[in-house]
Amino acid sequence: MPEDHQNSKFAPASERKTRYEFNKLQKRLRRLVGKAIADYNMIEDGDKVMVCLSGGKDSYGMLDILLSLQKSAPIDFELVAVNMDQKQPGYPEHVLPEYLDGLGIEYHIVEKDTYSVVKSVIPEGKTTCGLCSRLRRGTLYGFAEEIGATKIALGHHKDDAIETLFLNMFYAGRLKAMPPKLLSDDKRNIVIRPLFNCSEKDLLAFAEARQFPIIPCNLCGSQENLQRQMIKQMLQGWEQQFPGRIDTIFGALGRVSLSQLADSDLFDFINLTLDRSTPLEPVKAESSAASDTTEVEIVNAINIA
Repeated sequence: MPEDHQNSKFAPASERKTRYEFNKLQKRLRRLVGKAIADYNMIEDGDKVMVCLSGGKDSYGMLDILLSLQKSAPIDFELVAVNMDQKQPGYPEHVLPEYLDGLGIEYHIVEKDTYSVVKSVIPEGKTTCGLCSRLRRGTLYGFAEEIGATKIALGHHKDDAIETLFLNMFYAGRLKAMPPKLLSDDKRNIVIRPLFNCSEKDLLAFAEARQFPIIPCNLCGSQENLQRQMIKQMLQGWEQQFPGRIDTIFGALGRVSLSQLADSDLFDFINLTLDRSTPLEPVKAESSAASDTTEVEIVNAINIA
């Protein structure tokens, strides 16, 4: 959108509407990122946050929103952009440096030929993402310590977390998703996901509006048969049939009832004992004007009985 029309009341109606919709989108993303940062104490006063850029829509959006929030935040923190050049054939090395030079922020390009390693280990046609991400993560963890970063920001969003939940259930037999904040196994790095509350749909719209110079990943190509792609299609089908289902599933990640699962390491089933010392509260009958009894309420009544 031309700069001289962005805030002008004389701009065409279509431009004013486009600007209005973008402002709503930007405010929503800022609010959701700010909420995630506050809810999980992601960024603290004095932090040096290493913002990992892949060249994709999500990481571009994350950097853009964090830079915006940094200007009005009640705390002081640094942002350092870091991209890892994995030496993929045809990788446009100039794109990110030119973009980051325009922003005027500190950045680093870490060169590590993980492409050759992945291609030499993974048979042709097989999924490369698992090994690729592990190699990339190890390199970035080490670089974070090198530059004194106290937090590592990754661009995973709400849809990524939900897809990971189902991937682990379907293919690994684990009830495990993608946390908004994570202490690495060696306890030397803290990973944060500021986009945790944001939807992929919103981030795509934001990237298109901001015209980020997207760099596609040519290491794995499209790989339409990836397990994650199948999960994504399943969830999209559910959302079309039952609007709001994705948000409901996402909400479940933050409302866990350990006593209703079966992990003896997290809940002491072995030593459960009776306690009849507290008298039961009488059940109050609801009037006909009250809302209809839901399935959950029926199940709860059965459990109490």
